[in-house]
Amino acid sequence: MRVRFFAILRERAGTESIEVDLAEGATVADAIRALSELPALTGVLDRLPVAMAVNREYATTDTRLVAQDELALIPPISGGVDIHARVTEEPLSLQVLTRAVTRPGAGAIVTFQGMPRNVGHLDYEAYREMAEERMMAILSDCLERHDLQAIAAEHRVGKVELSEPSVIVAVSAVHRVEAFAAASEAIDRIKAEAPIWKQEVEPDGTVRRVDGAPPRAGLREPSQREAER
Repeated sequence: MRVRFFAILRERAGTESIEVDLAEGATVADAIRALSELPALTGVLDRLPVAMAVNREYATTDTRLVAQDELALIPPISGGVDIHARVTEEPLSLQVLTRAVTRPGAGAIVTFQGMPRNVGHLDYEAYREMAEERMMAILSDCLERHDLQAIAAEHRVGKVELSEPSVIVAVSAVHRVEAFAAASEAIDRIKAEAPIWKQEVEPDGTVRRVDGAPPRAGLREPSQREAER
């Protein structure tokens, strides 16, 4: 099977990919053990938080591998940058975001997942570019205000089923008080400030757009003449 490396792992391995021979019925954990024996990666995979993807789908260490599979080892998002924000159609991974904020000096990691409830599914729409910029600004504020190690947030757009998170926030800090406070502030502000809209879709197809609050900044009030129309 083929194993692909990215960012710091590519630099340490000295190559973008290698071929690995594994026994029938092997798992991702078996592949990682074999890779850890390579001289260039000895000790690296034990220290670095890494997410796994098999055939471009996030996987766990228990995921079974078959011939011709492609295993990708993904280091912390953005190579370990302290702030990460993304709006995406792809399913969100709590494991990936947790790894993204893991730091040697972090004594606490707090995560929040927003989940659909009491509906068939949710349908999200976003002004994506502005939403990501707004989320980055919010996370930057939280990083400084609460003296964090790292902070990350991702939000779904499109159809989100009941079993899937629609938004995830992950925060690491030296102490839990700062981590809890930052996670709470981040999700509250993302919901209030990021231009993202939600529709609830019932199993029978009935659609209800969820009412929201006006944005906190930049709101244009209607003139008296407009209001009287």
